[in-house]
Amino acid sequence: MNVLEVKNLTKRFNGITAVDKASFSVTEGSVFGLIGRNGAGKTTTIRMMLNIYFPDEGEVLFKGSKIEQDFKDTVGYLPEERGLYKKMKVIDMLLFLAELKGKKGSDVNKSALQYLERFDLADRKNSKVEDLSKGNQQKIQFISTVLHDPDFLIFDEPFSGLDPINTNLLKEIILEMKSKGKVVIFSTHLMEFAEKMCDSIAMIDKGKIILNGKLSEIKEKYASKNVSLNYQGNISFLNSHPMIESIEDYGNTTGIKLKNENSDQELLKLLMANNISIKKFNVDEISLHEIFVLLAGKEAANV
Repeated sequence: MNVLEVKNLTKRFNGITAVDKASFSVTEGSVFGLIGRNGAGKTTTIRMMLNIYFPDEGEVLFKGSKIEQDFKDTVGYLPEERGLYKKMKVIDMLLFLAELKGKKGSDVNKSALQYLERFDLADRKNSKVEDLSKGNQQKIQFISTVLHDPDFLIFDEPFSGLDPINTNLLKEIILEMKSKGKVVIFSTHLMEFAEKMCDSIAMIDKGKIILNGKLSEIKEKYASKNVSLNYQGNISFLNSHPMIESIEDYGNTTGIKLKNENSDQELLKLLMANNISIKKFNVDEISLHEIFVLLAGKEAANV
């Protein structure tokens, strides 16, 4: 069931179209990724979904009804531009923000302390927010987003600036939210996070949705005639070979698009004949990063 439907959202600033007829839907109990490069229109789209910006065209439906101004009060929202009350003590600020969302009492206090413990911040509960490092302030912002236990969560670039350990912790909590049946939307320009976490995605470039749907179906569609190769040696001889449509080098892995289906074994023989040491040769495999480069490149060419 679609719990949220975005229909033809359009927003212009000073005559420039930032978001152009964006449409997608989000199902219950899922993780949805709004992905694209920086400046593509992700944050503007989210702000229209929350009625922070009013769209010039289009509408957003929540459970079949058009969202009203109070919709954002039912959502846990982590904005890209973080904002905290830096003079307040950590625990006081967390409880204050939860109360603004209608949650107070011993249960929310207990939950706040549990989150602080989980993020290794229990000893800083009485510190002023301004005395925390930037990374720890970011963790406090995340806790404030989920503390009131919303059924609908929106994270705008949640992994920005976090170290690997805390990035993993955020991923764990987001997936826990999904397992509880909550709806999770996050925007990111980091394709690897979206690929590992999302059930469905909408890919936005220059304000337009250029890809939309279940991630598994998208990858199956674009993986055809694609080979994911990890190797040692020089494969420059493939650049002009008639069986090759395109080659994308990503450092440790190279994506090779073949012109014809069922020519992967011919490619394998050619690599071996040229003394290429093959570490990985996966047929019909493609990364979300490769799909984005493919589509965004075409989109740019058509502008």
